[in-house]
Amino acid sequence: MAAGVPILVLKEGTQRTYGREALRANILAARVLAELLKTSLGPRGLDKMLVDAFGDITVTNDGATIVKEMEVQHPAAKLLVEVAKAQDAEVGDGTTSVVVLAGSLLEKAEKLLDENIHPSIIIEGFNKALRKSLELLDETATKVNIDDDSVLRRIVETTLASKYVGSGPEREKIIEMVIEAIRTVAEKKPDGTYDVDLDYVKIEKKKGGSLVDSKLVRGIVLDKEVVHPAMPKRVEKAKILVLDAPLEVQKPELTTKIRVTDVEKLEQFLEEETRLLREMVEKIAATGANVVITQKGIDEVAQHFLAKKGILAVRRVKRSDIEKVAKATGAKIVTSLRDLKPDYLGYAELVEERRVGEDKMVFIEGAKNPRSVTILLRGANDMLLDEAERNIKDALHSLRNILREPKIVAGGGAVEVELANKLREYARTVGGKEQLAIEAYAEALEVIPTTLAESAGMDALDTLLKLRSLHSQGFKNAGVNVLESKVEEDMLRINVYEPVLVKKQVIKSASEAAISILKIDDVIAAAPPKKKEKKKEGKEEEEEGGGSKSFEF
Repeated sequence: MAAGVPILVLKEGTQRTYGREALRANILAARVLAELLKTSLGPRGLDKMLVDAFGDITVTNDGATIVKEMEVQHPAAKLLVEVAKAQDAEVGDGTTSVVVLAGSLLEKAEKLLDENIHPSIIIEGFNKALRKSLELLDETATKVNIDDDSVLRRIVETTLASKYVGSGPEREKIIEMVIEAIRTVAEKKPDGTYDVDLDYVKIEKKKGGSLVDSKLVRGIVLDKEVVHPAMPKRVEKAKILVLDAPLEVQKPELTTKIRVTDVEKLEQFLEEETRLLREMVEKIAATGANVVITQKGIDEVAQHFLAKKGILAVRRVKRSDIEKVAKATGAKIVTSLRDLKPDYLGYAELVEERRVGEDKMVFIEGAKNPRSVTILLRGANDMLLDEAERNIKDALHSLRNILREPKIVAGGGAVEVELANKLREYARTVGGKEQLAIEAYAEALEVIPTTLAESAGMDALDTLLKLRSLHSQGFKNAGVNVLESKVEEDMLRINVYEPVLVKKQVIKSASEAAISILKIDDVIAAAPPKKKEKKKEGKEEEEEGGGSKSFEF
C-alpha cells in the first residue's frame, strides 16, 4: 500500500508461494512421486495398473511408462517426469532408480534445511558429491570382454530380472533374440568398441500364440498385406521401389466440379484417368522394379495394371517403416514418379506375404544391408505385448550401453553402498557445512539397497548395516540378493551386474533434478482460465392448453 492506494503487480487470481514454504511444497511433491515408484524397483518390484480417461489399461513396472501415463499436475513433480523421460531417451534403463534417488536426495536435503543450512550450501555439497561419485564409478567399474556372448547374456538377465518377461518360460527365447539382434546391428569401431544404431531393430507385435512363439527375422516385417489378389505373393531377387507418393490421379487442391453433358465425354474422362494410371505403372515397370512399397494409397485401376505386370505392391505403410525399409534395402525414397531412376531401387533376396495368426504380413528378407532385423512378438493380448516390447527395448539399450563403454559395476545396490562409504570418507576432507551435504548425499544413495531389501521382505535397516560392514571390510561388490532374500558378498559371482554408463546417467540425472528443485524459492502460478458459461440453446415456451418441458440428464 502506498498512500492508501493498492499496487497490483501480478494479475488478479495469481497465486504466489515463496521462501521455505515454496521449497518444502516442491520437495513434498517430488517425494510423493518417488514414493509411488519405489515399490516398482528391482526383481521383486510390483506393477502399477494405469487407467486413462478412455478406460485403456496399462500394467507395467517401467518407471518411464508409469510417469508418462500418469497425468502429473504439480510443476515440481513434472520436473521428475522429464528426468525419467530423459533417462529413458539417453540410456533406456534405470528410469525407476533415477526418480527414487532424486526423491531420496530431496528428502535428505529437507532435513538440512530444517537445520537452517542454506540451499546454496546444500547445492554446492551435492555438486561436489556428484563429481566425486563419477570419479569413484570409473575406479570401481570392471572392464569386460564384449566379444564374449556370456557377458552380454548376464547383462540382459540383470535387466530383465525386474521385468515381466524375466521370469516366465519365454525368458530364454527373449534373451537369445535380443543378443542376436544386437550382434547383427552392431558395427565395430577401430578402438574395439561398437557403434549401435537401434533404428535397425524393428519390433512388430501380432496378437495370438504366446511369447515363446516370438522370433527374430533377419530383415523387415510389415504389418500389411499385398493390395491385390492377382499380384504375386512371393518375389525372389526383389528390386524394391520405396514411394512417398500416391499411385492415384492427383486431385486439385481447390474444390472443383466437372459438369458432363455427354456420355462420350464421361467415357473420355475415365479413359484419360486410366491412361495416366497406366503410364505411371509403365514407368515403374521400366525401371525393373518388381516390388512397390508406398506410404500413400494405390488406385484400384493402378492395382490392376501392377498385377498384370507381376509387381507385388503394399500401400499405406507407416513413415517409420518406410524409412526402415529404405535403410535395409538400400533404396532411395521417391517422392515423385517424375524423378524415378533405376538407381533408386533397393534390393532384397525375398519379399513374401505370409500368414501370422489370423492376419497376413509382408516379410522382406536377405536385404542389401544385413544389419536390419525385426523382432516379431506374439502374445495373448495387447497389454502383454506392449509390456514385452518395453522390456525388450530396455534390454537392447542395456546391451548398446555396454558395447559403447565396456565396463560393468555390481548390481543389487552394491555400487551405491560402496559410493556412500567412499563419499563419507571424502566428506571429512571437505569439512564445514558442505560436509553435511555430502554425507546427506551418501545417505540418499543407500535408498536403492534398502528399497531392494524391503521388496524382498528383508529388514531394511539390518540389511544396510550388514552391507556397510562388508564394504568397510573390502567387499566392494557386496549387495542384496533379492531372489534369495539375503546379503551376498559378491554380486558379480552370481552374475548380477549393470553397465557403468547406466549408473553414471542415473546419478547425474537424479542429482541435477534435485539441485534444480532446491534452486527454486518462488512459485508464481497464473490464474486458471475462467470457464465460459454455456448459453442455453433452448428456452422454455409456455403455450395455451399445455407447456413444453425440457429435461436435462
